[in-house]
Amino acid sequence: MNDAEDTPNTYVKGRGAQLNPHNHFQKNDYVQEHVEGIDDWEVTQSKTSFIIGKSKSIVNKVASPDVGMAYSLNPYQGCEHGCTYCYARNAHEYWGFSAGLDFERKIIVKQDAPALFKKFLEKKSWDASVISLSGNTDCYQPAERKYKLTRQLLEIALAYKQPIGMITKNALILRDKDILQEMAKQNLCRVYVSINSLNEDLRMKMEPRTTTAKQRLKIVDELSKAGIPMGVMVAPLVPGLSDHEVPKILKAIAENGAQRAGYTIVRLNGAIGPIFEDWLRKNYPDRADKVWHMIQSCHGGSVNDSRFGDRMRGDGNIAQMIKDIFKLHCRINKLNLEDSPLDSSLFRVPGAQLGLF
Repeated sequence: MNDAEDTPNTYVKGRGAQLNPHNHFQKNDYVQEHVEGIDDWEVTQSKTSFIIGKSKSIVNKVASPDVGMAYSLNPYQGCEHGCTYCYARNAHEYWGFSAGLDFERKIIVKQDAPALFKKFLEKKSWDASVISLSGNTDCYQPAERKYKLTRQLLEIALAYKQPIGMITKNALILRDKDILQEMAKQNLCRVYVSINSLNEDLRMKMEPRTTTAKQRLKIVDELSKAGIPMGVMVAPLVPGLSDHEVPKILKAIAENGAQRAGYTIVRLNGAIGPIFEDWLRKNYPDRADKVWHMIQSCHGGSVNDSRFGDRMRGDGNIAQMIKDIFKLHCRINKLNLEDSPLDSSLFRVPGAQLGLF
C-alpha cells in the first residue's frame, strides 16, 4: 500500500525507508491519485505497532553456506531500527506487509518464543550446535525493552548449557551482561556488535533508531571487560559512503577490546534495491549516482549478487581494495588471531537423569 505519508516527495523523519513498495506476493495494490475523488482514505501513521504472532517453531536451520551460522532464532519479525539496507526487509513480505515502512513500524512479537525454544532443545535429536540470536532482525531492538523475550531466551540457554552466538547494534544488550558473563565463563557465548560507520550524521540517516557508534564501542568495551568474547561486524560497508572508515573503525574496536572483526559489502536484493535507492537520492543527491555505480561495480554490474561466497564480499577492483585494506588493518590491530569454538559438550536438559553427552 502507498498512502499520503509514503509518497516519493515526503520525508518521514525517524525512519530509514521513505516509501512502502508493493508487496510482490500480493496481486492488488491501491494508491491515492486524486484526493478529491476519495471520501474515506486511511493514512498510515508513523507510530510503531506491535502484533502478537504465533509460531510453530522458533529455531531455523540456515541453508546459506556463507552467513557464518548453522541455526538462527529470531524473537521479533520486522525491526524498528530502520536500517535502510537491511536484508531482513524482504522477509516481511511473507507476512503480508511491505518491506519498506511497514518493516519498521509493524513489528511481529513472537511471545511464544521461550516455550518453543525449550521444546526445541528437548528434542532427542538435538546436538547442541551453536544457535545465533539476531540472524535476521535485531533481538535487542526497542521492542525488547518491553517484552524481554531475548533475556528469557538467554536464561533458558544458560540453564540448558546451550551455546549461543549474538549480533546486535543496540546498547540494551548491556542489561543482560550478568547472564552473558555466566555463559562466557563456561564458553557458551560470543557476541558481535555491528558498526559500519563512526559518522553520526550518516548513522542517523541510514540507521535512524539505532544506538550511536560511541555507544556501540561502549558495548564492546564493557562486555569484553566482563570476560565475554567480543567481535565486530563492519557491515555493510557502502562504497562511496562508509568504506573509507575501515582503518578508523578497526583501530577503535581493537582499543575497546574486540578480538575479531568481519565485514560485508552492501547488496540490495529484492525490494531493498528501490528502497535504498530512494533513500540515497533523497539524502545524498550530490553523490547518489556515484555511490550507486560503485555498488554495482562490486556485484558484476548489478546492486545484488546471489552467488554464495561472492555475494557478501563482492568482486571487482573496489571490492578487492576494501578486502586488502580490511585484511591489512586487522593485522595492524591484532584482530582475528584466534578463533576458539564454543563448547557444546556441557549441554543438558534440566531435570533429566542423563545429559546429551
